[in-house]
Amino acid sequence: MPHTVRRPVRRRTTPLTLTALALTALLATGCADGGEDGGAPSAATPSTTPHGYVEGAKEAAEQQSRLLLGDPGSGASRVLDLITGKVSETARIPGAVRLGTDGRFGFFHTDGGTRVLDSGAWMVDHGDHVHYYRAAIRDVGDLPSAKAAEVRSDATVTAVTDADGHTELYDRTQLEKGKVKKVRALSATHTGAVVPYEEHLVALTGDEDRAKVTVYDRQGRTVASPDAECERPRGDAVTRRGVVLGCADGALLVDTDDGKFTAERIPYGEDVPEPEQAPAFRHRAGSDTLTAPAGDRAVWVLDVTERSWTRVGTGPVLAANTAGEGSPLLVLETDGALHGYDITTGEQVSTTKSLVTGGDRTASDGGTGPAVEVDRSRAYVNDPAGKRVYEIDYNDSLRIARTFDLDIEPGLMAETGR
Repeated sequence: MPHTVRRPVRRRTTPLTLTALALTALLATGCADGGEDGGAPSAATPSTTPHGYVEGAKEAAEQQSRLLLGDPGSGASRVLDLITGKVSETARIPGAVRLGTDGRFGFFHTDGGTRVLDSGAWMVDHGDHVHYYRAAIRDVGDLPSAKAAEVRSDATVTAVTDADGHTELYDRTQLEKGKVKKVRALSATHTGAVVPYEEHLVALTGDEDRAKVTVYDRQGRTVASPDAECERPRGDAVTRRGVVLGCADGALLVDTDDGKFTAERIPYGEDVPEPEQAPAFRHRAGSDTLTAPAGDRAVWVLDVTERSWTRVGTGPVLAANTAGEGSPLLVLETDGALHGYDITTGEQVSTTKSLVTGGDRTASDGGTGPAVEVDRSRAYVNDPAGKRVYEIDYNDSLRIARTFDLDIEPGLMAETGR
């Protein structure tokens, strides 16, 4: 099978820019010049610790991408190392119906709670340079939340919001050590996820028909209430431009300017029937271009930088994503093939053979089923019934670069290390 050699790629600042790393021993000078270490002994002292040193991890020159995979039928899970091609058997998680990630941890949602799996791959973005790390894969344990919980993280806190709107905060630095430690609960109830952002928490308070933007500090105190409401909230995403919150008339962009939080409306610019409104967002980590279904036969593309929506007509949609920045819109359609569209013109520019087999040709609606994961150079499509994952070079007419055969049906998939 073909094998693609990955080259180091310069990274932009991402939402998981780490302002503090409690588990690391960084030099007191922060980003001062120093050598990089590929796994220095844990006995290193502050005076000898190389810049970027993380105890128990090895630093690499390129992104250490891995795919978290889950089989909802058997409960089996796997981690596929995209650098080596090695597949590791991981925890058995019966009843998993959704899988999310914060770039390092996988959050498998089940009837009994949320299982946390450390993929052992992540990045640390210092703005002017990036560190990539790899470490052992670890089963962290359970977050006591219902299967409908929404989990969002940044470098220091993991926020878990259940279906009733109750939110609990966990110490993410303890997750990095393999421990689950609750910090506090927020007193208000929320609609949708509570999103850690810029050392604060962005939330919507109210009900499912209309909610108001509220910003908390990390102690749970309300520090800002931008003058903006969101009608029938749905979906969220963290970008370099701020937090995007989906609403019935488009989206709200929540950001901070000199410490003051603002909320800017990005309307569709037209009346959009509810079945065609964006229900949730998918995007490449660090990108400002978001995708979402626009009914059964179209996809919304939200350019956060330009504050504009584009509706691209397609065939029947299973899943969609894009790398942004001039890359094609990638749409997995019910014919089982991945189709590439020019976002500006709406023209289809490329397609693959049928990748998805069997009875998997139905939209996953955010749960199990085929998905499209995208990073800066490749896209990944899972074929549950075929027990495989395809790696696609979307910059080369959707060429199939590699095919990974598995011993499970990967109905759940998420990429880490980005």
